[in-house]
Amino acid sequence: MLEIIVLTIFIATIVNLVLTRFHIPTIIGYIATGAIITYFFQLSSATHSKELETIAEFGIVFLMFTIGLEFSIRHLMEMRKEVFLYGGLQVGLSMFIFYLIGFYHFEMLAKESIIVAAALSLSSTAIVLKILNSNRDIDKEYGKRSLGILIFQDIMVVPILLMISIFSTDGVSLGSLLFSTLVDAVVLFLLLWGFGKYILDPFLSEVVKSNLDEIFIGSILFLVVGSSILAHNLGFSYSLGAFIAGMIISETHYKHQVEADLIPFRDLLLGVFFISVGMQIDFSIVVDKFGMILSLLLLFTIVKISIIFLLLYKKAGKRVALKTSLALFQLGEFGLVIFELANSSNLIEPTISQILTATIILSMILTPFVLRKISSVVDMILGDELPTDGQLVKQSRLKDHIIVLGYGRLGRKICSKLDSYGAKYIAIESNYHNVKEAQKEGKSVIFGNAGKRSILESVNIHQAASVIIAMENSERLHLIGDILLKIAPTARVIIKVNKFQERELLQVEFPNYEIVVGVEQMAQGMVDAMMQCSISHIYTD
Repeated sequence: MLEIIVLTIFIATIVNLVLTRFHIPTIIGYIATGAIITYFFQLSSATHSKELETIAEFGIVFLMFTIGLEFSIRHLMEMRKEVFLYGGLQVGLSMFIFYLIGFYHFEMLAKESIIVAAALSLSSTAIVLKILNSNRDIDKEYGKRSLGILIFQDIMVVPILLMISIFSTDGVSLGSLLFSTLVDAVVLFLLLWGFGKYILDPFLSEVVKSNLDEIFIGSILFLVVGSSILAHNLGFSYSLGAFIAGMIISETHYKHQVEADLIPFRDLLLGVFFISVGMQIDFSIVVDKFGMILSLLLLFTIVKISIIFLLLYKKAGKRVALKTSLALFQLGEFGLVIFELANSSNLIEPTISQILTATIILSMILTPFVLRKISSVVDMILGDELPTDGQLVKQSRLKDHIIVLGYGRLGRKICSKLDSYGAKYIAIESNYHNVKEAQKEGKSVIFGNAGKRSILESVNIHQAASVIIAMENSERLHLIGDILLKIAPTARVIIKVNKFQERELLQVEFPNYEIVVGVEQMAQGMVDAMMQCSISHIYTD
């Protein structure tokens, strides 16, 4: 067994090192690792997955706990429309359509159809939020709407897990089962809430006073695992107890430290869970049914994209609606959890579970590639919307001006600074909502794709005093830099990056560009503030 563990760790490391070069999430690497060790080393999934099952399940426990930590009532109220209206409609309509497809077209049992519909209605919170944060798209309109829908999906995981527990109980009437479940749920919540209200704060306060990190981490692990075991003993899943514990701790002062300390445990145990999922992939079924898997993926993608697009089209516009639907087209990691639990409870046929698990994994593999090119995909589908005649500024009126490429968070700050100096500038932004807001404020911002020659020439780039690339997406930044080098090789171009390593790479690629590191700006600001205080101190003395 030790040899298998060592081999698994080695393969997982190598696979993920390769996949990260292609920006494929580590989740896929762990699943691939499980599949590789099972297929090539003839390991019986029935034998070895049982040994991993308990540990693997606690990966989901820690995931649900961290979701509970983020479950803030205040945050929900701020995003109530995105969460409860759009999120509720997306999950409800998706479940309804997938249920009809499963029940009538594939002639599945009612319980089976409900479980499959619930799993397919969810998207990948782990992958989508990670990429939206790294791309800095989380603050864009489509990012906020995606986040709202994902929050509702995460909330729905709890009742879905409860539903599976109810379905797996035989020989009891539905009414008595619901009543006993409700009583047990109230008891669980009151016990954990009472502990959180009267014991948790003074307990954690004493732990923190010890100034021992290992005691603090051990205490949190006790709370998470203890809550999970309590929930399990009352007939619920381990995950539900962890979720409630996370909600309770989120109300304390220790929320952020708890989250930071538990992330390594969560990620490690999640890795074990996804390895166990990979170990249960039956390659003979996948190869035999590969055509069906691709067809199902296409069907599920069309259904989810259509529902989200139609929900958002009127209020958000077609570009935001399409971006949001493309961001959430995939099937998520909780679908794997649901099929795993349903399969172990004999609520779904193993062959169906295998086919749907393979479909989920394939959709997750495709997600990073779609999200990283989402603007290009939308442009390709809807066409690149050029500025109207009223938005374009005549070339004859533009000379010795500054061109700002991008009007996101950084672009706004740059334009505000240029306004304060009375500088003549024009900004180009591809987010229509940002452009409308800027124009309402009287800013000189036009709508367009800064990577298009026609847009750059329309603002007379050849007569510009300088060009500032105000984009924080590294891939986009390189692309724009290349285009400027071809269109206006003599232009004075200024780029801001976050790390010195990025500057070194860009200096090789664009030796004539001025590249500013964000750390230097911060350091200069701190020194200026210190000097100002020192001078003030000298004169007051």
